[in-house]
Amino acid sequence: MDYKDTLLMPKTDFQMRGNLPNREPVMQEKWEEMNIYGKVQERTNGRPLFILHDGPPYANGDIHMGHALNKILKDFIVRYKSMSGFCAPYVPGWDTHGLPIETALTKNKKVNRKEMSIAEFRKLCEEYAWKQIDGQREQFKRLGVRGDWDNPYVTLTPNYEAQQIKVFGEMAKKGYIYKGLKPVYWSPSSESALAEAEIEYDDKRSASIYVAFPVKDGKGVLNQDEKIVIWTTTPWTIPANLGISVHPELEYSVVSANGEKYVVASALVEEVAKTVEWEQYEVVRTVKGAELEHIVASHPIYGRDSLVMLGEHVTTDAGTGCVHTAPGHGEDDFIIGQKYGLDVLCPVDAKGYMTSEAEGFEGLFYDEANKPIVEKLTEAGALLKLSFITHSYPHDWRTKKPTIFRATAQWFASIKDIRQELLAAIQETKWTPAWGETRLYNMVRDRGDWCISRQRAWGVPIPVFYAENGEPIITDETINHVSELFREHGSNVWFEREAKDLLPEGFTHEGSPNGEFTKETDIMDVWFDSGSSHQAVLVERDDLQRPADLYLEGSDQYRGWFNSSLSTAVAVTGKAPYKGVLSHGFALDGDGRKMSKSLGNVVVPEKVMKQLGGDILRLWVASVDYQADVRVSDAILKQVAEVYRKIRNTFRFLLGNLADFNPKTDTVSVNELREVDRYMLVKLNKLTKEVKNAYENYEFAAIYHHVHNFCTIELSSFYLDFAKDVLYIEAENNKERRAIQTVLYETLLSLVKLVAPILPHTTDEVWAHIDSVKEESVQLVDMPEAKEFADADAIEEKWNSFMELRDEVLKALETARNEKVIGKSLAAHIALYPNDEVKQLLQSVKEDLKQLFIVSGFEIAGDFNEAPENAQSFEKVKIVVTQAEGETCERCWVVTPNVGEDKDHPTLCPRCATIVKDHYTKA
Repeated sequence: MDYKDTLLMPKTDFQMRGNLPNREPVMQEKWEEMNIYGKVQERTNGRPLFILHDGPPYANGDIHMGHALNKILKDFIVRYKSMSGFCAPYVPGWDTHGLPIETALTKNKKVNRKEMSIAEFRKLCEEYAWKQIDGQREQFKRLGVRGDWDNPYVTLTPNYEAQQIKVFGEMAKKGYIYKGLKPVYWSPSSESALAEAEIEYDDKRSASIYVAFPVKDGKGVLNQDEKIVIWTTTPWTIPANLGISVHPELEYSVVSANGEKYVVASALVEEVAKTVEWEQYEVVRTVKGAELEHIVASHPIYGRDSLVMLGEHVTTDAGTGCVHTAPGHGEDDFIIGQKYGLDVLCPVDAKGYMTSEAEGFEGLFYDEANKPIVEKLTEAGALLKLSFITHSYPHDWRTKKPTIFRATAQWFASIKDIRQELLAAIQETKWTPAWGETRLYNMVRDRGDWCISRQRAWGVPIPVFYAENGEPIITDETINHVSELFREHGSNVWFEREAKDLLPEGFTHEGSPNGEFTKETDIMDVWFDSGSSHQAVLVERDDLQRPADLYLEGSDQYRGWFNSSLSTAVAVTGKAPYKGVLSHGFALDGDGRKMSKSLGNVVVPEKVMKQLGGDILRLWVASVDYQADVRVSDAILKQVAEVYRKIRNTFRFLLGNLADFNPKTDTVSVNELREVDRYMLVKLNKLTKEVKNAYENYEFAAIYHHVHNFCTIELSSFYLDFAKDVLYIEAENNKERRAIQTVLYETLLSLVKLVAPILPHTTDEVWAHIDSVKEESVQLVDMPEAKEFADADAIEEKWNSFMELRDEVLKALETARNEKVIGKSLAAHIALYPNDEVKQLLQSVKEDLKQLFIVSGFEIAGDFNEAPENAQSFEKVKIVVTQAEGETCERCWVVTPNVGEDKDHPTLCPRCATIVKDHYTKA
């Protein structure tokens, strides 16, 4: 007789191999058809709102691993919140204005801007942006990210731009917007001003020069045969020099060297002497910095006056303690120049070329002007030393090329006027990780006013009109009118109409007696665009609210979106736009290097999904410590895929062994379960609490490890392993079998819900195979609740001790297997020699110990001290492993001398013979 037919082996259509690259798109089509996002929102409608506000990625190019990391993390949180008592809408967004799209059209698409109007060029930019959005949207959806993809927010849409104008107007009304001439970061490569958030630092090789300025009027403190020495790494700014700054509290020395007399800070005399190679020098006298105020030196090239001023910004960290001051090319220079009434000389144009104000160097690109300027200083006998240094220097984060400080008339948003409110708002926000608070606090504390104007075409216009007398016009009336025009026509209307047609009908202003007006041609910084999203999205949309519960972006956004959003929100509302901020690191390759095409180490999300599937990529995100920089490679993803396989196979085992289980009729009550079964429910409850707590604290790696360990240790290595002897061997309605199935059913339901936010494709596939559930998707249910029951702590303590003992038994069996004493564990007989503690534990276990240890023979053969010499020794027990005596039962594979006692079933043990007889009798 073939007894395999009587085995209750797992039965399920749930496949062992996920085949995720093919299955996931099919599942996503199903979600689309059933409008899963809408159904989730409908189910959770009326619950408290939880708003995770999406920081908009830039609409240009395919998504990269940083995008994937960011969007998947957000999806974890939103999915969890919608399953834990909240209504959690997710509105994805896109940032669309700015230089990259202009560059993409002019360089990549070969669009000639000179052949079209600004309005026409902007329409091409908009068309390009929408194409990029469509491409990225499909890629984000392929990651399994659930959201309102049909109604995203986009910074170029009329309703968004209209609200952005309102933000600008409200800030202007409160006096936080002003126009001023001052040095700002200027990018010659972009031909535009930049904000601090658009600056990144990289190494640059620069000329380092020491220059002597002859004293013209020493005010009785210095003599005309003495020279003040300055140091700079920007020779091209020498033509803009109008002064020299010294610190009032520092001591300065007049040094005699090489037949000349030079003035430098006393603390730097030795270093300067070494650098400029004074073989012999002597300090003639010293003076206090404050005594040098108003002394006049001569410009070494032009001979004009260079005024000595007192400045607290002067240090002795480097240089000479006498700071070359060009008010048109530095913030500190500008401030001290204003204090002393100096002009703002800026002899460099928007493209970085020297103007006629830099006589003798006009037409040269600023960096190319360094050499002829140095040559001119040498001719004048003013150059003491030329060398070259490599140092950290500000670069345009878009073009990756160096920036300069350049004084131009720009629009600014005041930070100093709201600094204390900004700092207070930072302290009232919950920051994860906690160092984020300190990072942003220090940034805001130290930052200057925000330059918000840009000399570009593709962006939201600064809604300012100018009267005939040059006075800027920003009123409630003009702001509201422009806002409504933008809402109706979009911001392109600003470039399509004349100023008079953009103003309210009949508008008059005392500065324009002839009724003539002009309009601002600059656009707003793109950070003002995205930084206005709290108004343009959270307030604009009925399904959202301000402040958001959470902003979640990369750590670079402390200087970007976190910062700009805070500035505009505090300026407008007095409060932060977020209750909490969570940041993540960057995605690096497996060796911790930045990904780049030149290195050939780029991991592309789309490729990963085609090879492994979106759920593998999502599981990788869950596995990493995302608050720091994270690593990803083929090898790392392969490891994650192995963990996925274990989780998937756990689901497959659970489903397969529940094929004949009806939870309504077959469930065994907790009180009737064996203690080992209750122990597994205790472990399941503990897992539920740990996982939910980890979700609450955004600790996804903890979830990854908790779930993996539960599947591997509690289930696969223990409960499911010994349960096979009951599930496959006992009769269908055997009480022990139904008890185990009761535990498996509870485990399946809980586990599939717990990992649903992380593995949505897999869990929805599992859900479809659970006949007893009525919901069409696991996304439409809540997280499981831990079910408390009596004696849970005592049960866990007892069975944890048993598990420690079992580990030692398994080690003994493994040793015996390696020594060829046994083959499979069911071929073994184990004799235990426990101490009193372990003996008492074993005697308290009512379950079949042979079954729990998965051996054919078991005995407590004596006390710990009575064990024979060949026993394997552990701390509390000694174990002797021998071959079990008897034959192997063909059905359950247990080795016993009783095989064949039933003559009708000569290859079965008595237990199996009885089960088979009953089975055929009933049949």
